[in-house]
Amino acid sequence: MLYIILCIPLTFLIVWLINKFVSNKMRPVVHIVLWSLIAFLAYATFMSVYNEIKFNDIKKERYAEAINKLKDIRDAQLAHNEVKGEFTKSYDSLIKFIETEKFTLTQRRDSSIVDEELTKLYGGVTTYKDIIIVDTLGYASVKDSLFKNSTRYKTMMNVPFAKEGTKFKMDAGFITDNNDNKLPVFEASVKKAEILSDQPRDLILKENQVMSVEAVNGDALRVGSMQEVKTIGNWPKTYGDNE
Repeated sequence: MLYIILCIPLTFLIVWLINKFVSNKMRPVVHIVLWSLIAFLAYATFMSVYNEIKFNDIKKERYAEAINKLKDIRDAQLAHNEVKGEFTKSYDSLIKFIETEKFTLTQRRDSSIVDEELTKLYGGVTTYKDIIIVDTLGYASVKDSLFKNSTRYKTMMNVPFAKEGTKFKMDAGFITDNNDNKLPVFEASVKKAEILSDQPRDLILKENQVMSVEAVNGDALRVGSMQEVKTIGNWPKTYGDNE
């Protein structure tokens, strides 16, 4: 748009210069050159708009596939934390966990028992206290629970549309809260530039600067955090649930 605005006064200047300095004999040649230039500028303007529209379509399609893989990684990590009490930074151990481990199926129910201390305190008057009883009902395969008959967990670490061998960066560990409790955390991420490596560099740089509630902000797609306890993704709801 800036180029178009600048071209308007430039066009008037060129017309004025032609009328003042170009002879009648040379004007047809100049007109051909100008019309060629106008056609080129119109084409360049159209392509700049078209390329950005095409880039946005490609970006959305690729982000959607990458986000689906990040969701699988998150689901697997949450299951690992539920069973093992921690996250893992290794894809190999995460895959082995999915294939070999089981969830414990439990049922919680309220009950009550005699509170012996209060009973003694009240001179033998029977006093009860409420408790929660957890019953083990059985076990369920992690793989069947999360992925059913699919084997996509074996390739969830591979970044779609990126150069061959590119994997989501994954880390895991613990952070300490204000009460000195160690809390497990994990993070998986990929740079936008890796997903869009075959796209125009100027559009990638522009995409890295985007800030909008309807877009993926920043220069990367990520889920989880190594700085705080959270397992949400940084994508908007238009790409599906991020929690």
